[in-house]
Amino acid sequence: MKDVPSHPYRLPELDDEARIAAARGFYEEVATRRSCRFFADAPVPREVIEQAIRAAGTAPNGANHQPWHFAVVESAAAKRRIREAAEAEERAFYAGKAGEEWLETLAPIGTDWEKPFLETAPYLIAVFAQRKGGPEPGDRKQNYYVTESVGIACGLLLAALHRAGLATLTHTPSPMGFLREICGRPADERPMMIIVAGLPAADATYPLHAARKKPLDRITSWL
Repeated sequence: MKDVPSHPYRLPELDDEARIAAARGFYEEVATRRSCRFFADAPVPREVIEQAIRAAGTAPNGANHQPWHFAVVESAAAKRRIREAAEAEERAFYAGKAGEEWLETLAPIGTDWEKPFLETAPYLIAVFAQRKGGPEPGDRKQNYYVTESVGIACGLLLAALHRAGLATLTHTPSPMGFLREICGRPADERPMMIIVAGLPAADATYPLHAARKKPLDRITSWL
């Protein structure tokens, strides 16, 4: 590597048994995560969301440009606008835009065009991918590996919110350009997803189909 300013890299010293236990413990915790479509309107401290977003901001990314922005929506008026715009797209989707095969694939999940959780949950986190930016305020440099970087950050955000005891849902109406206007984001930012976050409703359920996960031998190969 080139000679650049650097800092020592250190990790906690663990033996093999402790490393295996830590990896297994994380798997067992995150394996309980489910997408939730039934939220309580109970408040959640803002700091929970702030700390989870800070965790997301540690994600690896192209050239350390950190090409993401998280617009946290908590006002009732803004959530109502998002729901109305999202449901307009969803009605078209379920009316035939999606195609028969896609709708058949979604059938075991039991979803439809109605998205009341967009108003009920205390927080909607609209995630934007930035084509231009950089690590310093005012930078307008080209960003690289934007989709990959933002995807990893969203994964960390979901894991952090789950660790904090919150239910989550990723919602991706298509197209999502309305999010730029509602959230006041510039035209060169691409909306990636809405992450719904809050406490589950007392009678919340999830479809059994969602608990079906591929076993290790189907998602892994060793060379």
